[in-house]
Amino acid sequence: MKFSLLISFFTLSLAAAELPSAGLMVDLDAAKGVAVDAQGRATSWANQVGPAATRDFVGQPKGRAEPTSGLPSVVKEPRAALSFRQQELVCHDESAFDGLIRGDGCTWVAVLKVYPQRVGLKDVNSFFGNLRNGQKYEGIWGCLDDDNTVWWGARNGLTFGRFDANNPKLAGPKLTEGRFHVIAGRLGAGQGEVAAELFVNDLKPCATARFPVNPKADASKLAIGQERDAIQHPGKESFDGEIARFLLWNRPLTDAELKAVFDGVR
Repeated sequence: MKFSLLISFFTLSLAAAELPSAGLMVDLDAAKGVAVDAQGRATSWANQVGPAATRDFVGQPKGRAEPTSGLPSVVKEPRAALSFRQQELVCHDESAFDGLIRGDGCTWVAVLKVYPQRVGLKDVNSFFGNLRNGQKYEGIWGCLDDDNTVWWGARNGLTFGRFDANNPKLAGPKLTEGRFHVIAGRLGAGQGEVAAELFVNDLKPCATARFPVNPKADASKLAIGQERDAIQHPGKESFDGEIARFLLWNRPLTDAELKAVFDGVR
């Protein structure tokens, strides 16, 4: 009887750790698919899922006086991670992620550790984003204030305001340095206004907002370590910290699915 219960518990634990596959567009795992140069800097990070066009996140030398200064370094302990110090890796597919704010919705999950942030653009230290590089900068982004207060938001391209009804800022707690956190954002699917939520180390949302969907919004390339492919001023809006895992679905996960993801990445 005890043996049977043990087998059942083990089976349930494995099932809980499985990631939902439907709609999974990005799985960046620092323990897999990282190519490094002779100095131990990551030149590319291979997405473990998705189409070939979104498979590689690569270093972006454009705009930098020293081309390799934008490459994050590899950390192996206490867990595999990439250490970003105002650096970024970019997926150069221009349209793959447009649907996230056009009505598909999305869920993203990041396992990250923060360092003290160096000041670039005040309170914009991004760990990912696919904002359009110009015009009204539509897309989604995950960021930190200068004091490591975490936040994220979506921008629909209807107005330029940094934060307004079309560009909500969902702010959470100040993250403790020196430990990994599980951060997630969820955006509802459909037209009209949809729900946006932020989760920090917990399955209860710590911030919510309404987001007006614009089906004509035109987001851009997805960057890890920065909010966009900011070749005019690389690193100025990037975060300082480590990313061990980054996942992105082009749909809102259910509560049960989100719990399975949290269990799987911890």
